[in-house]
Amino acid sequence: MSTVNQFEKIPNNVNLSEDRRLQRALETWQPDYLQWWLEMGPTDFQKDSIYLRTAISVEPSGWAHFDYVKMPDYRWGIFLAPPAQDSHIRFGDFEGQPVWNEIPGEFRNWLRRIVVTQGDTEPASVEQQRRLGHTAPSLYDLRNLFQVNVEEGRHLWAMVYLLHRFFGRDGREEAEELLSRRSGNPDKPRILGAFNQPVENWLDFFMFTMFTDRDGKYQLLALSESGFDPLARTTKFMLTEEAHHMFVGESGVMRIVQRTAELMKQDPNEDVRKMGGIDLLTIQKYINLWYSLSADLFGGEISSNAANYFGASLKGRHKEDSYEDHQVKSDSYKMAVPENGKLKDQEVPLRNAMNEVLRDSYIDDCQRGCDRWNKVLEQAGFPFRLRIPNRRFNRHIGIYADMHFTPEGDPISAEQWERYKQDWLPDDQDREYVQSLMKPVYEVGKIANWIAPPDKGVNAKPFAFEYVRFQ
Repeated sequence: MSTVNQFEKIPNNVNLSEDRRLQRALETWQPDYLQWWLEMGPTDFQKDSIYLRTAISVEPSGWAHFDYVKMPDYRWGIFLAPPAQDSHIRFGDFEGQPVWNEIPGEFRNWLRRIVVTQGDTEPASVEQQRRLGHTAPSLYDLRNLFQVNVEEGRHLWAMVYLLHRFFGRDGREEAEELLSRRSGNPDKPRILGAFNQPVENWLDFFMFTMFTDRDGKYQLLALSESGFDPLARTTKFMLTEEAHHMFVGESGVMRIVQRTAELMKQDPNEDVRKMGGIDLLTIQKYINLWYSLSADLFGGEISSNAANYFGASLKGRHKEDSYEDHQVKSDSYKMAVPENGKLKDQEVPLRNAMNEVLRDSYIDDCQRGCDRWNKVLEQAGFPFRLRIPNRRFNRHIGIYADMHFTPEGDPISAEQWERYKQDWLPDDQDREYVQSLMKPVYEVGKIANWIAPPDKGVNAKPFAFEYVRFQ
């Protein structure tokens, strides 16, 4: 089951050829997917050869093959991680029972909602990033953008396989809807707010892959614990590809910070904008924006859906094995809950706080990335430190959505928010300035002035490598 058949029309390791009905259904969906890719994938560049990795195995070693590929020819397919040796459910009310290989009827609607919501994020991000290729700061970055794009496309395939295989006609209709919604379209928007936000420049892109894709990591980690084994195994393999996306974001921001520090040293007033770089305050504003948008993706702090999913053994916690109690019927979670315009600590049933438990792990992970950025500033001798804002800042989902908070998490009035928000979030001038820097650099070994080159290239290749061969 773990061997990937690369020679079928749809590469897979699920023995697709043995299920002719499913195979025909997916082969019918495939041309629609390719049409969507051509309409909503990266603008232009479809005839160019990109140095991409393609999954050829689901084993930890050797699952990626590097070669020049034209994006429409990429081998999108269906890959599930090998079955776990311990095939028992590890949390929730069904802890200890054998994992499910078919959907329990009573959880069909919940699982469909989970799969559709996850699936909707994958094409959405491709749509958000479709114009960035025209302003890439280097061939290395252009190649990384396209790698992220094709893998998000494959993650869509992963969710569509589940919909077709396990949800019958409803699943087929949902799969079609995944290709009909559009990021930012007022009539048919994507399901989650962050995936309707414009990604207009490469600072947006690096923040998106740092923070929004990191939310994706924790959602996939929670789903990889699922008692529904096909979902667990699908998301486990997706995690191997998601790691690269977060690397692109975290290292991209770090390279901007490094270049900013270099430019600060070159000007007696540390006027980075004068030198054509991105100043630290602007970087901080973009952190505030994309971190807060991404924090919303975890959902409400107190959630009956989260409690239901955990109780039904459908969606667990990050590293479920690290907890002693896997049912948590009586434990509670302490959180600051708004009450009459103030915050009051309350004990919430832990199952209802599962979104917050997952968000805690996410915040710790974001902070580790931010600490690495600050090491660059520390080594350069500058006292300024970038910060991850408080979880309550700029929220539009959950118990904090109806109030306003400073980046430190202190409640403020609506008037104060209006007065200071331009100090905390990118305004039109910031966006216009960042956009003014977005000029493509397509020469081998060259890079834009506002970002430093990476320490090393892709797959042991140098930075000065022809990562994209233009037609």
